[in-house]
Amino acid sequence: MGVFGKSKPNTLTAAEVSALWLQYMGDSMAICVFKYFLNIVENKEIKSIFEFALQLSESHIRKVKEFLKNANFQIPIGFTENDVNVHAPRLFSDQFLLFYSYIMTIHGLTAYSLAIANSEREDIQNYFFECSVSSKELFQKIIQLAINQPKYTSVPSIPSPHGAEFMESTGFISNLIGDKRPLNSSEISSLFFNSTKTGFVRSLSLAFSQVAVREDVRSFMLKNVKLAGKDAESFDVILQQDNLPIPEKWDDEITDSTVSPFSDKLIMFHAGFLVNAALTYYGASLGSSFRSDIIVNYSRVFTHAMEAGAFSYNIMVKHGWFEKQPDSD
Repeated sequence: MGVFGKSKPNTLTAAEVSALWLQYMGDSMAICVFKYFLNIVENKEIKSIFEFALQLSESHIRKVKEFLKNANFQIPIGFTENDVNVHAPRLFSDQFLLFYSYIMTIHGLTAYSLAIANSEREDIQNYFFECSVSSKELFQKIIQLAINQPKYTSVPSIPSPHGAEFMESTGFISNLIGDKRPLNSSEISSLFFNSTKTGFVRSLSLAFSQVAVREDVRSFMLKNVKLAGKDAESFDVILQQDNLPIPEKWDDEITDSTVSPFSDKLIMFHAGFLVNAALTYYGASLGSSFRSDIIVNYSRVFTHAMEAGAFSYNIMVKHGWFEKQPDSD
């Protein structure tokens, strides 16, 4: 039944299947990633975070399997021990490992919120609420540790206003004649956040380009390095025009190892996942920005992400890596 209708105990709506299916794919990938991280990490506090994250992902896999089996849906293949080489040399510094966990936990929290809002069954709602609570705990552990790391950069602060003020101009017309109003708090937050995330994509793509086995995967990652770097810089330029700080960059936290910890299939799925996430965040940021130069910039980087998504999809289909979601047939 539709929204507010009464659904049967073991049936799943398309939205519920999608949320569970995507979580299985994401967590089976995360298990591979965190097992490798645990084998190379040296900092004991960071290691404890990965142990907790791995435990959460393994518990998610068990629960999702249960939901799908009870509704007679096939369990995805996802990612297995064949997609990870835990004995590969160190590809990332400990600081980057923590930064990776920070970014990916943000993605998890966002996905769980959407899953809750789109689920009708109370048991599935409760499950995703539990996922949100445990991910909140993980996120807070990461932040508490990250703020003491040398490369941690806080979102810029702004002065407190002296009273209520109202806009005299949106900035659309004034931008055309070169008279830009200062960035507001929403624009600053979005620009800083997207610069951080896009810079992360650049650094991760750089690492993947060093270790990818197939030429087309390596070529895609190198293109991603250039494109993501250009997009991150476009956000930084706007922040710097208002004399605001920009996020730290992470390329120097990548080692020169050329031995891959992950299969090319996992590498491409990871890239596609980050592209989809970027499209979501760029779209939301576009809706909360009112200066024409920022809107034009978000439109440009959105197009770049769309192009990257199409390339990644084609490569995954070409190699038989794109696992098909349940459909209406």
